[in-house]
Amino acid sequence: MADETFVVEVAYAKPEEQVILEVQASDGMTLMDTIAASGITERFPEIDLENTRFGIFGKAAKKDARLKAGDRVEIYRPLIADPKEARKKRAAEGKQLKKGGGKAV
Repeated sequence: MADETFVVEVAYAKPEEQVILEVQASDGMTLMDTIAASGITERFPEIDLENTRFGIFGKAAKKDARLKAGDRVEIYRPLIADPKEARKKRAAEGKQLKKGGGKAV
């Protein structure tokens, strides 16, 4: 009996470009198998598969996760700032504006 094939997507986004590629997958294919089959690392050589985080429809996924029909593999870029630190900085700046009577300090 031949393997059943199905379509999955591989998504990657940069600030200036977003890409979603369709890949023909078969039973037993992993997240990494699908990324390799998509050829996305040839198009975006900056993707570091060893240190990159991945997800399936917004939920964190491991490299060996098995895919099913309709899944969308997402390749995440590293954060440029820690969200907690950025929030603290904005809060501190807001307090300084209030102390200064609304004038920028």
